[in-house]
Amino acid sequence: MLRYRVTNLDGRRVENVTPIGLVRQFPKDKDAWREVDRLGLGIRINDTPTPGRPSFHFLAEHYLKADFGADSVRAKSENTTSHVEHIVRAYLVPRFGNEIAEDIKPLDIQRWFKSLRETDGLAWTTIAKMRGVMSRIYKVGILHGHVQKNPVLHVETRSKTDYKAIVITPAQTLAILKALPSSLHSTLVLTCAATALRASEILALRWRDVLWNEGRIRISKRWAQGKDGATKTEASDGYVPLHLVLAAHLRSWREQSPYQKDGDFVFPSLKARGIVPLSASIFVADHLRPAAKKTGVEIEDGQRFGLHNLRHSLSNWLVNKAKVEPKTVQGILRHAKIHTTLDLYTQDDGDETRAAQGEYLTALGVATQMVQ
Repeated sequence: MLRYRVTNLDGRRVENVTPIGLVRQFPKDKDAWREVDRLGLGIRINDTPTPGRPSFHFLAEHYLKADFGADSVRAKSENTTSHVEHIVRAYLVPRFGNEIAEDIKPLDIQRWFKSLRETDGLAWTTIAKMRGVMSRIYKVGILHGHVQKNPVLHVETRSKTDYKAIVITPAQTLAILKALPSSLHSTLVLTCAATALRASEILALRWRDVLWNEGRIRISKRWAQGKDGATKTEASDGYVPLHLVLAAHLRSWREQSPYQKDGDFVFPSLKARGIVPLSASIFVADHLRPAAKKTGVEIEDGQRFGLHNLRHSLSNWLVNKAKVEPKTVQGILRHAKIHTTLDLYTQDDGDETRAAQGEYLTALGVATQMVQ
C-alpha cells in the first residue's frame, strides 16, 4: 500500500492510501517503487497543487511530466520533447507563468500571439505551434483534475506558412548529380531525390533496410542527436519503393563503399570510419548548395536549401507533371494527411495552369484565333 499526504484546497493535510499490489509480486521496496513510477502515481501525488487554484506555471510543468511520461499515449521523440520544452519555458511560462491558469482570458492570449507576429516577427506557423502546446497544457490539466476549462479553444491564429520551398526540376537535379564528384554524395542525392526520404531517415539507413528482392526500402527509424530514434510520425514508419534503376546505383555504391555489411550505414561518415552516418548539415553546406548554385539554381543568401528540397521537388513533379494520383504521392512521402502533400509539398505550376487555361479557351472555340 502506498500511503501519502496531500493538501486539499481548504489547506488541510489529508492522508491517502493507494493499493500497489501483493508482496509476492513486489518482494522488495524498490520493486514496489518501480511500479509506482510505471503507474505514474508520483506525478499525480507530487504535483498536487498547493492551497488555492493552480498557476499556469504549475500547469505547464505538470504537463511536461505527465504528457511525456507514464501517462503519454505515444512516446515522443527527443526532438519533439526538446522543442516543446523550449516553447513552454522560453515563451509560455515567462508570459503567463505567474497568473492563475483559469483566470487567463482568451483575448489576452490572442493579443499576445498577435504581438509575437507584429513585434517579434515570429512566423504564424510557429505561433500556431505555441497555441497547440498551450491548448494541450490545459487539456492535460483537465484530464488530471487541476482545471475545468481551456481558454485556448477560443483563440485564433493563422497556420499558413510564408515559406515557399525552392523546387528544382529533374534536369537541375541531374546537373547537381554530375557536379558531385564523390559516389557517396551523388548516390545520397539520387536516393533522396527518388524516394523523398527525410534527411534524418536516409541517414539512419543500414544496408539491411534495403530489401532488394522485395523492391522496397524499410523506414523504421531516423537519425537524431547522434543516435537512432523513432520516426517522425506513425505514418512515416513503413516502406518506400526501390526501382530497379535506383537499386542498380545503390548496388554500385555498396561495391565501392568500405562499409558493406548489413549493419553498416548506407551513407557513412568516412571521417568517422563508418561509426556514424555523414553529417547532413556539413554535406549541404560544403557540397549540395555549392553544386546547386553552380548548376544555376537560384538560392539567395540565407535562403533555405537542402536535402528536404528534393522531397518537395519530387512531390511537385509527380503531381503536376507526371499526373500521378495524389493518394499515391501521399503514400510515397508517407504523409498522414493528404492535404499536407497537396498544400505544403506541391506548388502551382505555370505550364500546367496555362495548359488548363488553353483547354478552356479551346472549348470556347477561340484558341485558334490570333490576338493582334
